[in-house]
Order: sequence, then structure tokens, then C-alpha cells
Amino acid sequence: MTVTRPSGGALHGMAAVQPHLPAAASVGLGVLALGAMVLPGGWAFTQHVNTMAHEGAHAAVGSATGRRITGVTLRGNGDGLTTMTAASGGGFILAGAVGYLGPSAFGLGAAELIRVGHPVAVLWVAVAALAVLAVLARRSAFGITVALGFGFGVYLVARYAPVGAAVALAYALAWFLLLSGVGVVLAHGQNAGDAIILRQLTRMPPGLWAGLWLIGSALALIAGGRMLV
Repeated sequence: MTVTRPSGGALHGMAAVQPHLPAAASVGLGVLALGAMVLPGGWAFTQHVNTMAHEGAHAAVGSATGRRITGVTLRGNGDGLTTMTAASGGGFILAGAVGYLGPSAFGLGAAELIRVGHPVAVLWVAVAALAVLAVLARRSAFGITVALGFGFGVYLVARYAPVGAAVALAYALAWFLLLSGVGVVLAHGQNAGDAIILRQLTRMPPGLWAGLWLIGSALALIAGGRMLV
């Protein structure tokens, strides 16, 4: 099936309804996304997508609960840090709790946009989110480079690539966020830095936080997977 980019420019393409990929093609892109996580060398590069979603969730919820986000730091080893004012209270705890659910939540949102026929919109939303993250990471040379680099790459595909390629990238991105959301929770478990901080704030054991994140990310993968196939 050949899909051509509609006339009217990028915004028209974002609003237009695109056909769903066949289930086999979607599953194939999911396998590629999984390979980007588990193949040697792949995770060293792709882990930063997960980290940006993780820190972006901290920042989004922190801002929504009235905190001023003072900065986001991304490091070459895949670690990240989001700092905000008023580092206490229920809003701060909520912001701290959502980080490990961030990739899964963004992946589920991408899957929903794909389900309703707007996969190209997934890419434009990603470009906007990465632009905001780059501003927040302006004091982190590596962070701003990664955010702008990924954002520019997604922009090029969304703006200039054939619609079929843009749709495929949207599917792959949704799969990667959903799969890596579960994978990172499993890998970090109760040793996750957020779980240790939350234990200090709430006295709830790290294992409980890890269990809640695993349930949430697994449910998102199941729900998002159904939307994508």
C-alpha cells in the first residue's frame, strides 16, 4: 500500500487521517523496537528516549501541581534528574511517583493517536515535547544536545519523509515507549532511585513502588499493544 503526503503542508498532514498499518507490519515494528532495547549497542543509544520521557513526566506533573521546574539534566549513561521548587508536599510526591510511568503513559498516548488515525500527529507532539525539554535542559550540554538531536530527527521525518515512513516511525516510537517502560521498571526494580527517594518521603517501601510501576507499565503495554494491532 502506497501512501502519499497530502497537499497543504505539514499541518494538513498532521490533521489528516492516515490508514492503520496491517497487524503484521505493526508487530514487526514492535520487534524492531524490542531489538533496539536488547541488541548489543542498541540500548546505549535508545535509552535516552526512555530517560527523556521519564524526566518529562516528572517535569509535566511537577509543573501541573504548581512547582517551578528549575532544570532537567540528562547524562550520557542514561541517568537523569529533574529539579523543582517546593520539593515537598503531595504535589512533589506525585511528580516523583510518575517518572517510571512516564514512558508507558506517553507510549499509550501515542497508541491512542494512532488508533484514531493520527499517527503523524504523534511525531509533531514529540517534536513539541522535545523542544520544551531542550529549554528545561539548557544548563545540561549533553541534555540539550540529545533533546535537540532527537527532536530534529523526528521533525525531518514528520516534515519531509513520505507519509508511510512517518507512520512507521510513529508506530515504532509508540512500541518502544511501551516496551521500554516495562523493561526499565524490571531492570531497576526496588533499587530505583525514585523508589528510594519516595521511601524517605512516604515511608512506603521501595518494593511497593516498584510493584506499582510494574503493574502500571504492564497494563499500558497490554492496552497500547491492542491499539497498535
